[in-house]
Amino acid sequence: PVVQDPTFGVRLLNLPSRIQTVSLTMTSTGAVMMALAWLMLGRFALGKRRMSRGELDRTLLLWILPLLPAPPMYSKDVYSYLAQSQISLEGLDPYRVGPASGLGLSHVFTLSVPTIWRETPAPYGPLFLWIGRGISALTGENIVAAVLCHRVVELIGVGLIVWATPRLARRCGVAEVSALWLGAANPLLIMHLVAGVHNEALMMGLMLAGAEFALRGVDAPRLMPTSWRPGPHWEPMGMLLAGSVLITLSSQVKLPSLLALGFVTMALAYRCGGNLRALLLAGGGMTALSLAVMALVGWASGLGFGWIFTLGTANVVRSWMSPPTLLALGTGQVGILLGLGDHTTAVLALTRFIGVLIITVMVSWLLLAVFRGRLHPIGGLGVALGICVLLFPVVQPWYLLWAIIPLAAWATRTGFREAVIVITLVVGIFGPTANGDRFALFQIVDATLASAVIVAVLVALTYTRLPWRPLQSPPAEDQAAGGQGPTASGAAATPRPTAVTDAYADST
Repeated sequence: PVVQDPTFGVRLLNLPSRIQTVSLTMTSTGAVMMALAWLMLGRFALGKRRMSRGELDRTLLLWILPLLPAPPMYSKDVYSYLAQSQISLEGLDPYRVGPASGLGLSHVFTLSVPTIWRETPAPYGPLFLWIGRGISALTGENIVAAVLCHRVVELIGVGLIVWATPRLARRCGVAEVSALWLGAANPLLIMHLVAGVHNEALMMGLMLAGAEFALRGVDAPRLMPTSWRPGPHWEPMGMLLAGSVLITLSSQVKLPSLLALGFVTMALAYRCGGNLRALLLAGGGMTALSLAVMALVGWASGLGFGWIFTLGTANVVRSWMSPPTLLALGTGQVGILLGLGDHTTAVLALTRFIGVLIITVMVSWLLLAVFRGRLHPIGGLGVALGICVLLFPVVQPWYLLWAIIPLAAWATRTGFREAVIVITLVVGIFGPTANGDRFALFQIVDATLASAVIVAVLVALTYTRLPWRPLQSPPAEDQAAGGQGPTASGAAATPRPTAVTDAYADST
């Protein structure tokens, strides 16, 4: 933070904040070491596994614990959380005023918010700001305590991700440990959701837990209760309703997770007959339930539905990771070089509109595939979120987890795993040095060279002690079967395929 830095004046601990090259070197080295450790861990999580679920859980816990007292890393978004929560606590509308106008430029929270976000209203849902308001009431203007409280909230979300991912993987016929390694133990999650304190952790945790509960109800042999009397026969319906409520609550953190409710609705419609009547009944019921939950959260928090009008706040950023934005920026530069003028803004509006149109068409097609029983709802959700991330006007590194974690619980092809590994390594390792507005070129070069030397020395020192060299190939295993669609109405529930030893073998 700009103020209330607990390391200020402390020898050695204050060194990274005074010498940016040192801090960038330490961060880059840590990112590379984490990525390498993750790859080595994968050798014991894939193929003929030598690691149990409990061992992977304990390993993930050991990776996370040292980051609990760490300052926010890779992003300053958490300071915006603090400012917007404080605005709500003071009785102002965070969906109308930004930190500068709501708190003043001299406020301790405003000083730590990046300049570009000081005048912008909150783009987050009322549930998240309601939680943040409680944290602000508890910690006051103590930045360190408030950041730690927000990290605890995000760790609850991470815990839900770790709980739900293996259960969804078992439902889709994917090995639990493999899905956990690729999804929950992914370096991007640790770097950005834990260290970066991003509210995607809470959003995804609620979404995945809700999807698991809802699908338990959908896949039950008998969904509807046999009588109005309380009893075990109400459990499937209770699971469905509880899961739907959790998914809706996740959308009150960030809206994209509401897609999960659409795929649960399609699975329910297929389960109830797969016809137009079933679709209308399922869609109407889920829509009414979600609107009721949203209205309740808006009323209880006192924030209403103002968040609907601030969803495009982040679009002021021109993100090079977004293909539509990158295409527009490149086209604009070509126009400038040819002497045709700078038409970047106009082209940007066009490419972003085309991106949204493609998202609408593709997500509709995926929903229809689930409704027809041709696609597992978790697979449809992961692919839909992947398309959204790819074509969103703004893409941040942690957005990739929206798609990676659900797909880790469903996708069975080796090509998917290899693509995720490459993306994780590139974004995770080079992400810290991509902030050209924060670091000078010579700092990036010096930090990269220093990190390479440090990592090379560490590898040399541990080459005979750690599994850097290839392990012996395990015996070939049976190939995994892909996830199946929901059960048709009137038929007994089809058991989900159990996870085979190597669930990442190519499907046939």
